[in-house]
Amino acid sequence: MKAASLQMVSGQVLTDNLAHARDLLEQAAQAGAELAVLPEYFCLMGASDQDKLALAEPFGDGPVQRFLAQAARECGLWLVGGTLPLTSHDAARVRNSSLVFDPRGACVARYDKIHLFGFDRGDEHFHEARSIEPGDAPVHFDLAARDGTRWRVGLSVCYDLRFPELYRAHARAGCDLLLMPSAFTWTTGRAHWEVLLRARAIENQAFVLAAAQGGQHENGRRTWGHSMVVDPWGEVLAQQAEGAGVVLAGLDAGRLREVRAQLPALDHRVL
Repeated sequence: MKAASLQMVSGQVLTDNLAHARDLLEQAAQAGAELAVLPEYFCLMGASDQDKLALAEPFGDGPVQRFLAQAARECGLWLVGGTLPLTSHDAARVRNSSLVFDPRGACVARYDKIHLFGFDRGDEHFHEARSIEPGDAPVHFDLAARDGTRWRVGLSVCYDLRFPELYRAHARAGCDLLLMPSAFTWTTGRAHWEVLLRARAIENQAFVLAAAQGGQHENGRRTWGHSMVVDPWGEVLAQQAEGAGVVLAGLDAGRLREVRAQLPALDHRVL
């Protein structure tokens, strides 16, 4: 199965971001992708954390959800809408949610980001809990590829990457592919992004597809990018450093079985 990690440099205008996302999705479909993943905050990188509140949609309907459903249907893709803001129980906060649409345009899974980023280095600081209400449960879904192969796919978002217990829960559920839409900062991404992605692939013997924001944004923030696809042995199959683009790679179920048979680490777990 071909899968596409879509890298963006989203700005502050919703319609512009959606138009750019649609262009990348069409490129991915034309290249033969069956699965495409947009990055975290693909629809908006606002001037402040509070800007996302104005775009919050109730789960089940809204401009961004209609956009995703239509794009999945018209492009014939399994589409993971990076993240978008959905309404929460707290009027002052939103859920940072990743929605999955099948090629018919039906929403088949929702994951709300569990771990909220907090970072303070003086001149650079982030406190997601001020505007985001966390989720509380892992989510996975089953994908049937065109060749009949079935994939169990585990969902996560950005800062989740630092918490291996989430991915171990996905492994226990039988996940073959782990998705990580992200907006890693330049500072943390340069230090930790690739090593953490490869670790999650190796320790869970799964493919990893990471779709990132990557570049200098209108709001002054710089994201690390380096969207990539990693195989179960930890090999980077494809990646893009900065700028918008489509990172395409083939996910080979045979390779997955080979790695797990040669080194059955998942069967050797004790704890």
